[in-house]
Amino acid sequence: MSSLTLQNVSKNFGAVRAVQSVDLTVKDGEFISLLGPSGCGKTTTLRIVAGLELCDSGNVVIGDKDVTMMPPGERDIAMVFQDYALYPHMDVLDNVGYPLKVRGVQRAELQRRVHEVAVRLQIEALLERRPGQLSGGQQQRVALARAVVHPAKITLYDEPLSNLDAQLRNEARIFLKHLQQEVGATSLYVTHDQAEAMALSDRIVVMNQGKVMQIGTPMEIYRTPANSFVASFIGNPPMNLLACQVDASANLLRLGDGAALPFAGLRGSASLGGKSKVTLGIRPEHVTIHTTPKDGCLPARLYIIQELGSEILTVFHTEKQLVTVRLYTDEPPHFPEQVWLELNPAYSFLYDENGQLIS
Repeated sequence: MSSLTLQNVSKNFGAVRAVQSVDLTVKDGEFISLLGPSGCGKTTTLRIVAGLELCDSGNVVIGDKDVTMMPPGERDIAMVFQDYALYPHMDVLDNVGYPLKVRGVQRAELQRRVHEVAVRLQIEALLERRPGQLSGGQQQRVALARAVVHPAKITLYDEPLSNLDAQLRNEARIFLKHLQQEVGATSLYVTHDQAEAMALSDRIVVMNQGKVMQIGTPMEIYRTPANSFVASFIGNPPMNLLACQVDASANLLRLGDGAALPFAGLRGSASLGGKSKVTLGIRPEHVTIHTTPKDGCLPARLYIIQELGSEILTVFHTEKQLVTVRLYTDEPPHFPEQVWLELNPAYSFLYDENGQLIS
């Protein structure tokens, strides 16, 4: 294992700026996810680390060695692909053992090490089968086994669970998390699935349009989104983002729905001087529903109710926007024609017109 450092890495494809000035350090044994929508640059970043793409500028350093121009085969990297990339003419034993074979490991030692990792991933009964005889979940475990049978310096994952159905994806996530705890490999994991990233990662790198939007632990990113993009991307459902006018003379935020919120208690309110428009962000679990009028609350009408078993999501329609409220109850709620939504100032965030958090 080893550390991984990206220093001001950029990559263009013609006029498309796929990766823009990415700086990142993955510590020895750390599991980091690159998270973002399709086309955000996460897979290109991974391919640059693997040596499958060369960056236009910047450096890739593994341990204390600059590998920017080094061929993929010399970087001592293991990679798990979205389609698993198993050899169809080989059985599972030879697929898993292939990284050992190309390094000249003797057959007896190869079989011993393959069996050891097969037991760990519960695929020992599959060693004589070929990939075409395996389910998607089994193929995924074989690909994971191949990645860890030889302790590479860095393990790269390119959306390895995306082809699995929801149940298998959840099972595979558990296996992968347990495997990481046992092996402790330095890992870079690409996904567009925020639940996957939050469940697996020590830290998450949120990307958009080739840029790093925020780096932090899963809870840091969830609790304190650095910008409105992260706020809208992280969370299911995402953070409510409400357009507001700043009324500095009255120390109020006006939401354009007949509601005004006092500055008092709002994070960032001391930095509102000179700003005329901001966006207020608040998670659905931090909105309280009142059935009678209350000062500083947002008047709204029920739009839809989504019953999800352990929780209920209620979506309300204000004069200009939708607000989602999370309720932790298994009892179907009943609301009058109009309600008032209280936004907890202690859990509210303010973003400027460029989408940056006002602190």
